[in-house]
Amino acid sequence: MTILEKITAHKIKETATRKAFFPTKLLEKSIYFESDTVSLKKYILDPSKSGIIAEFKRKSPSKGIINAYKTPKEVTLGYMQAGASALSILTDNEFFGGTSPDLEEARKYNFCPILRKDFIVDEYQIIEAKSIGADAILLIANILTKEQIEQFSSFAKSLGLEVLFEIHSEAELAKLSDKVDIIGVNNRDLKVFKTDVQISHNLSPHIPKEFVKISESGIHQPSTLDALRKAGYDGCLIGENFMKTDNPGKACRDFISASRHKRNSLG
Repeated sequence: MTILEKITAHKIKETATRKAFFPTKLLEKSIYFESDTVSLKKYILDPSKSGIIAEFKRKSPSKGIINAYKTPKEVTLGYMQAGASALSILTDNEFFGGTSPDLEEARKYNFCPILRKDFIVDEYQIIEAKSIGADAILLIANILTKEQIEQFSSFAKSLGLEVLFEIHSEAELAKLSDKVDIIGVNNRDLKVFKTDVQISHNLSPHIPKEFVKISESGIHQPSTLDALRKAGYDGCLIGENFMKTDNPGKACRDFISASRHKRNSLG
């Protein structure tokens, strides 16, 4: 069984348990449930912003503990002050050390779009995302059928949430729904957790031009982001590269500053 299969199997069981303890009617009473959401798509496309979705991430199955001590408040405020366009908050606990309260804390202190980064396998998790203050959800092509992606995307839109559709291969584009807002190319193979940014370059020509597209994982240098922009990407998602430092906000600020300088120098 691959790591992704283990995560998915655990998520199915975990979601069934959460349904029993936190019924949908309870989630719908959240102060965030009737609140307006902020468009992740618009923030990524905003030319005055960096296009970077900065991620709060404590650990991963491949790297182990990345940063166990920083709080969502400290890190996310640092990201926003640095010029990130949006936030990604990992809420999976078993494999990534995240929690729903992490996203709620980020929501409390930030007005920018927040992506709930998790492994969605059930509509219940989409209701949950809305109830904790998320503006967008992640749907991973590798663990869902085309029918599920269509169903979950429609349901997310009914709640005012945007959808980031994540792929790792050209074949997964066959599952694309027109209700998706953003296509993310994950340079990390979630089956073995090997990363190669060339994946984004290879897939770029095959992604329909009407979709906003971002590159995810393995982006460690501003020059890598600049090359991805030239390849047609509107932005990227970066987590580990910032979180592995003592000051993720500063690392984000330095990255954005260097990337902007590079783009300006190229005219």
